[in-house]
Amino acid sequence: MRVEAHLTADDRRRVLETDARVGLTATPKHLSPIWFYDERGSALFDEITRLPEYYPTRCERALLHQHAAAIAAACAADTLVELGSGTSDKTRVLLDVMRPARYVPLDVDAETLAAAAEALVSEYPGMHVHALAADFHRHLDRLPGGGRRLVAFLGGTIGNLRPAERAHFLRDLRGCLEPGDHLLLGADLVKDVGRLEAAYDDAAGVTAAFNRNALRVVNRELDASFDVDAFEHVARWSPDDEWMEMRLRARTDQKVTIGALDLIVGFEEGEEVLTEVSAKFRVEGLAAELAAAGFATTQTWVHGVDDFVLVLAAPA
Repeated sequence: MRVEAHLTADDRRRVLETDARVGLTATPKHLSPIWFYDERGSALFDEITRLPEYYPTRCERALLHQHAAAIAAACAADTLVELGSGTSDKTRVLLDVMRPARYVPLDVDAETLAAAAEALVSEYPGMHVHALAADFHRHLDRLPGGGRRLVAFLGGTIGNLRPAERAHFLRDLRGCLEPGDHLLLGADLVKDVGRLEAAYDDAAGVTAAFNRNALRVVNRELDASFDVDAFEHVARWSPDDEWMEMRLRARTDQKVTIGALDLIVGFEEGEEVLTEVSAKFRVEGLAAELAAAGFATTQTWVHGVDDFVLVLAAPA
């Protein structure tokens, strides 16, 4: 097992400082969703994936179980690369069928990454795990080459990127792939608004805690004074953008000190901080975005009518 660090604690700190300063002084305010994911946040998201309202993980897992053999046969990969690997839970469905010689998980949370890598080494004897503590926005060029690679980008994470960001990311990824490599992309589809909003605002309040965890991270890392419970979780559908938004809404007028930035941020009652967008796709539109980035879609699998889609694509 090898753990390669391209995202150090100092890197993370600098990015957080910049994001907090820029985002919390902007109008309207915003924070990046990557700040959900410290150790606590990763555990909360793992809990979210098991909630009855949160269909994407179940639907994607069902697609993987049903089509893993076809995916393995189509790409004939000996290396599985996973961007945003988290706990590598769903990945085991692919690993069980592919039995690759090498698995390359990439994630920003080094602690979760290392724990998952250790578990996989014991579960899959003989498989080399080359873990990368890295940011897929900045470190795609660090992906190890060699062999035939299947790059998996699952969980609908592609939806966290706005259209221009998606285009840039997909072009960068295409530039890192060689003939014979493939991309396996998981994406959520446009569907009934009530079902979407329930998935992002569960009855147990786990998603609300996950959303507010970004404030806990800022408090801990930047010596801030957010009263976490003074912010209400908001999840709403934006029909024009066809994405879900997660926001934190101030319950009262308040001022927050961010000691590490020598900054005081004021909030009016009802003011919101945008913490995440999660775009939902149409199959034809997703294929068009991939084509524009230099990919050719080879196979598409849809769960239900409009639940979730897996797309297998190759460099054109």
